[in-house]
Amino acid sequence: MDSDLLEQLAQITPEEKAILNGKGVDRSIYTCQRQFIADRRVMLAQGQTLGMRTHTRFTEFPDHTHNFVEIMYMCAGSTTHIINGSTTVVLEQGDLLFLNQHVSHRILYSGKEDVGVNFIVLPEFFDQAFSLLAEENILRRFIADSLQQDGGGVQVLHFRVADVPPVQNLVENLIGDCLRGGDGHSRIQQVTMALLFLYLPEYIDRIEQTEGQRPASLLAMTALKYIEEQYKDASLTALASQTGQPLYHLSRAIKAETGFTFKQLLQQKRFRRAAELLAGTSLSVSAIIDAVGYDNTSYFYRKFNDLYGVSPQEYRLGPPGSGPVSEG
Repeated sequence: MDSDLLEQLAQITPEEKAILNGKGVDRSIYTCQRQFIADRRVMLAQGQTLGMRTHTRFTEFPDHTHNFVEIMYMCAGSTTHIINGSTTVVLEQGDLLFLNQHVSHRILYSGKEDVGVNFIVLPEFFDQAFSLLAEENILRRFIADSLQQDGGGVQVLHFRVADVPPVQNLVENLIGDCLRGGDGHSRIQQVTMALLFLYLPEYIDRIEQTEGQRPASLLAMTALKYIEEQYKDASLTALASQTGQPLYHLSRAIKAETGFTFKQLLQQKRFRRAAELLAGTSLSVSAIIDAVGYDNTSYFYRKFNDLYGVSPQEYRLGPPGSGPVSEG
């Protein structure tokens, strides 16, 4: 890693200074809940789908879960993680650890030289990566399983890729861009993450599936890919015809595997795409409504305001009020 970047990341934070002065981990930095659930609403700014912070050192980090995907990268030194109370994972310099939502873990004491960064990622941030992963592999399953509400599927992946230059360069670029921040960086970060997901399957022998229950079914994966690629004209009836599955069976399978109905998944994709077009293009609102597959303008306006707290025009003029919710 670039020495200047590492020096910046190794700086002792105000939280760490308080710990060195005898205080414990300040849970208010991570959550407003009584249980220790690291909360996206506390750790990400409104409308943000990716955040980054350095790992807290000089203490054992207590057992916790989180309602987002966490990706930890070790810049220097190592950290030891106890996953779901039983499995031990030692993250060495250059390693990546992917933790899906609902995973429980604690991190043993780490010292000054143990420098790691945590990427805080909402599942919708992976849209670009998912669209580029054409073949079924463990990363596609991980992304699909991040949508599940019951903690099933592929939950933890440990990547030993310290000696893979393209992966190291991409992660370093992502870290640098997160530190710079500013307008326009979200798209750069999303593309960088997508490139990372393209490289990692080439090193399948370096991927260690540490924990997991059932992988997402091929049927659910097919549905998610179909929505990603055909969201403008997508329908459950068309997908049932394409897959040769009875409509009722397909609907139940999607709900069981993802925790959402087909309609909810399609709506999430359409409104995320509409928000991207509002923020990144000069297309008229009416053109965007048509581009994402709606013909009922009043419904689109009403639902957009419900999801984001502002009108489409207000969203285009300034920072969004909040991210979309899951209800359909």
